[in-house]
Amino acid sequence: MKFVHERLDNGLDVIAEITDGALSTSVGFFVKTGARDESDAIWGASHFLEHMVFKGTHDLSGDEINRRFDWMGAAANAFTSEEDTVYHAAVLPEQQHEAVSLLARMMRPALREEDFTTEKLVILEEIRMYDDQPPFGADDRCRAAFFGRHPLARSVLGTVASIEALPVEAMREYHRRRYAPGNIVLAATGAVDFAALLESARRHCGDWEPLASADRTTAPGRHPPDGRSTIESITRPAATLEYAVRMSAGPAGNDDDRYAAKLLAVILGDDSGSRLYWSLVDSGEAEQASCHHHDFLDAGFFATQLSCDAEDVEPLLSRIVDVYATTASAGIEAAELEQARNKLAGRVVLGGERPRRRLFSVGLEWAHTGGYRSVADDLRIVEGLGLEDVHRMLARWPLHGPSATVLAGPHSADASAPAAAKAE
Repeated sequence: MKFVHERLDNGLDVIAEITDGALSTSVGFFVKTGARDESDAIWGASHFLEHMVFKGTHDLSGDEINRRFDWMGAAANAFTSEEDTVYHAAVLPEQQHEAVSLLARMMRPALREEDFTTEKLVILEEIRMYDDQPPFGADDRCRAAFFGRHPLARSVLGTVASIEALPVEAMREYHRRRYAPGNIVLAATGAVDFAALLESARRHCGDWEPLASADRTTAPGRHPPDGRSTIESITRPAATLEYAVRMSAGPAGNDDDRYAAKLLAVILGDDSGSRLYWSLVDSGEAEQASCHHHDFLDAGFFATQLSCDAEDVEPLLSRIVDVYATTASAGIEAAELEQARNKLAGRVVLGGERPRRRLFSVGLEWAHTGGYRSVADDLRIVEGLGLEDVHRMLARWPLHGPSATVLAGPHSADASAPAAAKAE
């Protein structure tokens, strides 16, 4: 693999990881903007804007955009997160220029008021559907409880009230500021012709107005208020199962312990062969019991997810906390570490063989850190993790400590329930 980088005069970064022998090309525009960059007045604008980008440019309709992707045989899509909005396409190498050209034109959408009004109804329906489907918004509610006043507390979708109040003029201004070339990365992976990629970027993006770099709203990572655990509930009497989401503090994206945190999450809560799996899922007591580590620019957390019969949710949450407490006190066994390390290493290698998967790794890494890590670099990090790294991480970030928990389903949660007390 070969990595190359150029920056246009207006500030747009153009990067590529070129793989000899690859049979496909993946390209994408990585915009460094997401829910954390919004204010109350424009809450949900990043995700709404992602929808509007597909509604057309001044000379291309939304239908024409879809037809052109279809003509290329492209697998194209987009997503919005707390920190990024990404537009991407996977194509045959001979379609590289056409894919970059179309995506670049989409980065300057028309943002017509009639399209805005129509799409607003779609967004509102999406919010309502999200609240009506498991886990019934428990993850957003838990993140809000965990982060409090931190900008990462914002849900990506926004709220019904914020979307209904959003004017098209505010979206147009948000696009002008956040989609400036210095705030965007054009990335490509696989069978990439970098000279042609750079030429396409200059032709279609070179005249974009350069603006001062957009400031990101940051705040220090935080535990729940005063180090106390919190528990909330969302009542859905018709739900078949009870869902629980629990968040506790973990290392941020700029913390070296984030690698050990991801290894620990595999040991504790992978969907097979983990401590939670053998303790709760294999026994048939829970439909799901998992643990994942999520890291952002300046904060991170461990998310535990549980789904089970409503009457079992409190005792099973208590058992999960017991698993975490036992792990912190007794440590990890060498065999567990090796198994989890093999799983992570396998995922790194398998993901590295697919240009479409590598696009997200390469593009997001550059957008967040301005750096590049090869598959070999990632593999070395994983293989270099030892028991001392995991045990140090456990001491710094005890999963059985203060947390925010949200229950959603037919169960009526009580703030004094054993699960909440246990988590302290």
